[in-house]
Amino acid sequence: MADPWQECMDYAVALARKAGEIIRGALKEEISVMTKSSPVDLVTETDQKVENFIISLIKEKYPSHSFIGEESVAAGEGSILTANPTWIIDPIDGTTNFVHRFPFVAVSIGFVVNKEIEFGIVYSCVEDKMYTARKGKGAFCNGQKLKVSGQEDITKSLLVTELGSNRDPETIKIILSNMERLLSIPIHGIRAVGTAAVNMCLVATGGADAYYEMGIHCWDMAGAGIIITEAGGVLLDVSAVGVTSLFAQPSHVTRVLSVI
Repeated sequence: MADPWQECMDYAVALARKAGEIIRGALKEEISVMTKSSPVDLVTETDQKVENFIISLIKEKYPSHSFIGEESVAAGEGSILTANPTWIIDPIDGTTNFVHRFPFVAVSIGFVVNKEIEFGIVYSCVEDKMYTARKGKGAFCNGQKLKVSGQEDITKSLLVTELGSNRDPETIKIILSNMERLLSIPIHGIRAVGTAAVNMCLVATGGADAYYEMGIHCWDMAGAGIIITEAGGVLLDVSAVGVTSLFAQPSHVTRVLSVI
């Protein structure tokens, strides 16, 4: 039986490349910066332009489909996931990087049907790296098949994380406490490149052994989530198992995308 969603995936790849061209062009111009929930939660006109560009073109081609976009939700639209084919979009994952021209900026598109991810696209547009995955068909970067590291000893692991934009003192305390506990194991190190989607893709490549973050949103992980699983990794919400129990079993931490 033919894959009913392959055409959608091919279209998503083409749109991500065009969105990347818009972003690279904007990096050469003056960037107008606004804020959302906090002084460090940044948004730009390019975020909004790219999201509108992607959604408008998909609506023309697939008018019956649904959408969840980061900037649309920020503007007050709902984000209820139904069984309908749904595109989950982060137009610029790594907006702070974009503002500072730090070279890790990604377009993330996830496609969900019956509340299950069918495919994911993450285009790291400054690097020109296109990460893709289709359910049951593997994960790739620029056509090269991806596989997680398989490292099971956390003392030999490199982790990636993000500090996020929440500057609430209690949140900062938890973030730093988690890092302290991991570094005290000890692990080889902790890295952060400023975009959840690229961090997850780095785990899929085997370049990092695990990724964890507090307060992640669906648009941060919809594109990269299936890239992780199709590369042999695991998605895990540690709030469901308990942070303490997770860190108490270090051999089970690696190869896991942990959302704390």
